Amino acid sequence: MHLLLSVLDLAGTFVFAISGAMAAAHRRLDIFGIAVLAFATGTVGGITRDLLIGATPPLAIADPRYALMALGAAIVVFFGHRLVDRIQSPVALFDAAGLSMFAVTGTIRALDFGISPVMAAVLGMVTGIGGGIMRDVLIARIPTVLQQVELYATAALAGSALTVLGVTLDWPFVPTVIGAAVLCFFLRLMALRRGWHLPAPRVGK
Repeated sequence: MHLLLSVLDLAGTFVFAISGAMAAAHRRLDIFGIAVLAFATGTVGGITRDLLIGATPPLAIADPRYALMALGAAIVVFFGHRLVDRIQSPVALFDAAGLSMFAVTGTIRALDFGISPVMAAVLGMVTGIGGGIMRDVLIARIPTVLQQVELYATAALAGSALTVLGVTLDWPFVPTVIGAAVLCFFLRLMALRRGWHLPAPRVGK
């Protein structure tokens, strides 16, 4: 169980860091700027969660593997951003992957610290969206979660809620974790590809 969570958390850090590094590359930042944005995008969500649940020092700071994942992503993008750019909407795609992994691992970590199921799901969502918000703020862009009424935070919350439900009902751990991550990724992908969104009020001019 702990090995799977560690792998998902580190993988989430890497793919989120890729999205941050790609955003930096598109803004023509230098290698230092790319590395800073990669680290911030890959770790801020987890750091925020850990500070809120009283897990200090935060895992992303205490464990050097997280910084190495972010640095690795920065190096990959610096030398191979043209290759990564061949993927359609690379920032959004890697962001969706990181969102799904962090929503699940953030929820499990909150539950392990005795947080109530409802708040654990909220903290899973916070873990998922925190890095993307920091990435967008650092490049002076309105955060994706605020740009329009679409399935972003909602997708993370759905994955977190399914994780809480599975743990509470004692479902098999591995299928629960994978299913929750897939649900979050699917919802976010459909929002990107098919324009799925939440209903919004019709405001007249």
